[in-house]
Amino acid sequence: MRVRARGFTLVELLLAISILAVIAVLGWRGLDSIIRSRVTLTADMEQTRGLQLAFAQMQSDSGNLASTELLHRRAFIQAEDNRITLVRMVMAENQPTRLQVVSYRVNADGVLTRRESAGTRELTELDNLWQAALSDTDTSNTNGAVALQSNVQGMSMRLWVPGTAGTTTAANAGDWVAAAGTSSSGSAIPPIALEVSLTLRGQQVPLVKSFLLGAL
Repeated sequence: MRVRARGFTLVELLLAISILAVIAVLGWRGLDSIIRSRVTLTADMEQTRGLQLAFAQMQSDSGNLASTELLHRRAFIQAEDNRITLVRMVMAENQPTRLQVVSYRVNADGVLTRRESAGTRELTELDNLWQAALSDTDTSNTNGAVALQSNVQGMSMRLWVPGTAGTTTAANAGDWVAAAGTSSSGSAIPPIALEVSLTLRGQQVPLVKSFLLGAL
C-alpha cells in the first residue's frame, strides 16, 4: 500500500508567512524603539556631562576670584543676563600669582562659551583686559572662546550679599558691577556668593548652582 506524502496547503503557507511578518514587524519596532532610546539617552548624558563641566569651571573661577585689596577698588565681577565677567587669580607652581579676566557668554546660537585673557601682574594692563572682555574684543588669548554647553536658552544670575545680624540677601544680577565695597545695585558690601541658573531649550525648569566667591 502506497502512503501519500502530505505537504502544506497554500492557505497554511500564507498563514505562516503572515505570522512571521507580524513577528518581524513587532521585532523591528522593538529594535527601533531601543535604538531611539539609546540615542536620546546618549544625548542626555552628553548634555549632563557638558553642564557638569561648565558648573565645575564656574566653581573654580568663582573660588579663585581676586580679592578687593589686590585690585585696589577695581571691578572684580560683572553679572548680567547671559553674561558673566570676573577677575580671577592664577596660581601656578613656582610662579608668581597673576590676574586673569574670565568671561562666560551665551551667544545667539544658544552656546555657552568661556574665554580667558592672558595672565598679568600689571593693574593697568588688567584694566585694558577688563574693557576688552566687556566689549568682546579680547584677542590676548589665541585659543579663543571654548564652547561649554549647547542648546542653552538663557543664563541668569543672582548675587548673595551679607546683611545685618549675619543674614544674607539675594540681589538679581541684572547689570551688577561689584568693585571693592561698591556695586551698581547700591550695596556697600561685596557679594559673597553667585547663583547661576541655566535654562536649556525644551526644558521648563532651569538648572541652578551656587558658588562661593573667593573661597579658595
